[in-house]
Amino acid sequence: MTQTIRTLPPTARLAPRRPRALLTELERPRDLFRNLTPNWYASIMGTGIVANAAATLPQQLPGLRAAATVVYLIAATMLLALTAAVVVHWISHPATAKSHHRNPVMAHFYGAPPMALLTVGAGTLLLGRDVVGLPVAIGIDAVLWSLGTLLGLVSAVAIPYLTFTTHRVAPDAAFGGWLMPIVPPMVSASTGALLLPFLPAGQARETMLYGCYAMFGLSLIASLVVIALIWSRLTQHKIGAAPMVPTLWIVLGPLGQSITAANLLGGNAHFAVDASTAHALQLFGVIYGVPVLGFAAMWAAVTAAITLRTARRGLPFSLTWWSFTFPVGTCVTGISGLAAHTGLVAFQVLAVLAFVALLAAWVTVAIRTVHGSLIRGSLFLPPAART
Repeated sequence: MTQTIRTLPPTARLAPRRPRALLTELERPRDLFRNLTPNWYASIMGTGIVANAAATLPQQLPGLRAAATVVYLIAATMLLALTAAVVVHWISHPATAKSHHRNPVMAHFYGAPPMALLTVGAGTLLLGRDVVGLPVAIGIDAVLWSLGTLLGLVSAVAIPYLTFTTHRVAPDAAFGGWLMPIVPPMVSASTGALLLPFLPAGQARETMLYGCYAMFGLSLIASLVVIALIWSRLTQHKIGAAPMVPTLWIVLGPLGQSITAANLLGGNAHFAVDASTAHALQLFGVIYGVPVLGFAAMWAAVTAAITLRTARRGLPFSLTWWSFTFPVGTCVTGISGLAAHTGLVAFQVLAVLAFVALLAAWVTVAIRTVHGSLIRGSLFLPPAART
């Protein structure tokens, strides 16, 4: 996620061409996949959350659901294509593929694939049902949720283990990417709540509900520890290299996703437990969500100021720009949950405004990614060969 694209001079933009390095580095078609890394799945997360956020907005404008369905289909197609590319990567370049987990920066982005699976799975249930039908949508989501949850739990254990025992970590190394491997269980908690009504009544639903709350706690407590480390690093070592500044937005991910999870689980708890317990859990979603939203707003304001300051000095494009999308999207879904459970117009308006910001960020980053991958090809090059 540290690969960058140097901004072209105005004259070069008039006649874009493939970089010379691309001609020498990618002689064979399979070489396109040589430098494929797990953080590419962040593009699927960022695209899928746009669709899911649109589907859950408190105000549904005409045509919004249809547009969201198109974005969902794009995300689903991206998931299939990227997964196929990853298979080619592992077959054609196994040594490179096996090295990612040993990289103290890249290893953390193994949290992106499970979150991509979970995001597309939720989109299938929310929007894909209009395309394939509800029974098929439930089946697809169940498979993607199970696989994403398993991989997410593995990443939440394996990557911290490697960090604690193997990776060489500098005192100023903490960055937003450290949250990536521990957030997937929180995404599982949110998306698992959507599956509750479709599970067999009784033990299955209750087990799912409390299992999701356990993953909620796992991810929340670990995230709070990492957020404190990031705060400490910013205080003592400042913001660091410009390409890594967008990763500060990842902090919004566990915050927004936890608000979403608390409200979705509370809202669907009545499918699994008695009325009084369900009411308490729904109330918890609001009591927890509002204060956390306050901290998320403060962090967003500080991070926006840092991002603007960096942009004025030069903020080169890289895959880290996808950090502007998924974390903001989780805040949209979290605010929408609060709007549904409080009925406050203020939350409804805030959800729409946050969605507009998310949409603008997604369009910008998607265009830059297409330019950097399909047109220039620079994102497929190793850092040493970029232009």
